[in-house]
Amino acid sequence: MTALASTELRLFLRERSGPAFGVGLPILLLIIFGNLPFYHERRDDLGGRTLLDTYVPILVAFSLAMLALNVLPPVLAGYREKGVLRRLRTTPVGPVRVLGAQLVITLVTALVAVTALLLVARFAFGVGLPRQPAGFLIATLLATLALTALGLLVAAAAPGGRAANAIGAAVFYPLVFFGGLFLPVETMPPALARISHATPLGAAVTAMTDATNGHWPHWIALLTLLAWAGGAAAAAAKLFRWE
Repeated sequence: MTALASTELRLFLRERSGPAFGVGLPILLLIIFGNLPFYHERRDDLGGRTLLDTYVPILVAFSLAMLALNVLPPVLAGYREKGVLRRLRTTPVGPVRVLGAQLVITLVTALVAVTALLLVARFAFGVGLPRQPAGFLIATLLATLALTALGLLVAAAAPGGRAANAIGAAVFYPLVFFGGLFLPVETMPPALARISHATPLGAAVTAMTDATNGHWPHWIALLTLLAWAGGAAAAAAKLFRWE
C-alpha cells in the first residue's frame, strides 16, 4: 500500500494539473481577493466580518471540491478505460488498494492545500486562524470524505477519462455556487440558502465558518456531510466497474 501510494503520488505530481488546480488556484484566488480593498471592509450583512474572512472557508471547500471532482475522477476512469484496473484485479495488489491509494493522495493534497491557504491568509492578509481548530479539522475531514465519495461516484458513472472530466465539471460548478464562491451563503436569498445547506459544499462551508468564528460546527451540517459521504460511497460501490 505504501509503495502504491508513493507511485500514485509521483504520477500525481508529474501531471502537474492536480497540484496546480487543487492547491495553486485557490491560493491565487485568495491573493487576488486579498489585494482588493473592498474585501477588507467589515460588513453588517456578514456579522461584522470582512469578505476576505468569509471567503477563506469557502476557498478551503473550493480546493477540496477541485481535488475530488476535477482531479480524482479522470484518473480512475482513465485507469479503467486503459485496462489498468482490470490488470491490477488479477494481482495481489488488487483494485481496492488502488482506490485506497487515491484516497491517501487526496487526503495528503487536501492537507497541504488547506494548510497553505490558512497560512497565506494569516500571514499575508491578517485573517485569523480558526478559533475552534478541532471543529475545523473535523469539518474539513468530513468534507473531504463527502466530496471524495462524490468524486468516486462520478468516476463510477463515467465511461472514460473525458466523460469523467465533463461530468465532474457539471457537478462541480453548481456545488461551488451553492458553496458561496460567487455569492456568500449569508447573503443568499432564503430559498437558495436552504438549498445550499443541503449540498455537501454548502454544509462544509457552514461547518468551517462556525469553527472559524469559534463555535462548534452545527450538528446538522456535520450530519449532512456524513449523509453525503455514506450515500455517495454506497452508490459508487454499486456502480463501479473495474473494466
